[in-house]
Amino acid sequence: MELFVDAAGVAAPGLHGWEQAAPVLCGARAWTELAEPPYAPQLLPPNERRRAPPGVRQAFRAAEDAWSRSRLDLAQVAAVFATSDADLAVMDRIAGALCRPVRNVSPTDFHNSVHNAASGYWSIATGCRRPATTVCGYDGTLAMGLLEAAGLALADGMDVLLVAFDVPPPVALQAARPREIAASLALLLSAQHAPGRPRLRLGMTAQPESRLAAPALERLRTANPALRGLPLLAALAGGGGQSIVLPYLDGRGLQVDVHPA
Repeated sequence: MELFVDAAGVAAPGLHGWEQAAPVLCGARAWTELAEPPYAPQLLPPNERRRAPPGVRQAFRAAEDAWSRSRLDLAQVAAVFATSDADLAVMDRIAGALCRPVRNVSPTDFHNSVHNAASGYWSIATGCRRPATTVCGYDGTLAMGLLEAAGLALADGMDVLLVAFDVPPPVALQAARPREIAASLALLLSAQHAPGRPRLRLGMTAQPESRLAAPALERLRTANPALRGLPLLAALAGGGGQSIVLPYLDGRGLQVDVHPA
């Protein structure tokens, strides 16, 4: 399977957008741990912006970053949102409310409790009527999302936005799913070649997942399921000519050959 990358986006501690992150990922600049500033999604109407939970906001950080360097019409772009756990804090608050004598569940929490909340907000923001789906696969979530996006692009000839994101769980769930940072990455993908678009070739493999040489970036890679894609972003930032492996399921990996634009 072959795809072309129209634009990439990223949002993580010390990686605040593609323009700042690309020199870090290709080794031209050292990574510095800087917390992400507060973010208000620019594409969302004010009412929806106020209701958007942290997971949705995190997804929009990377999606809007990628969109800022693309000429694609978002109203015509299908979307795949890949998240291991969505927003566990919302589900924790609902579960806590249901355990009390008076079961007062917040209407906003109920609205945001579905796993595909981010894709719904994105459809509202862009007015897009193209397919929008959500997938999850533990630490293989990004690879699963990339395969889903490839299917849409290649089978149906659509441009596709892939967004991978996860945010920290509440304290009560940290032991079950340790994760201390929020992060997201986005790829705008197309089946069509165009100048400046790197080419991705996808295939399954039994090879182990790719790691990063810089110890700080390697720790970051394993700190959030979305950041398992940092080796792919590093290959794109370096101009291509590399093969990387993303973790998938059952000990298998997704090999991604990155070819220059």
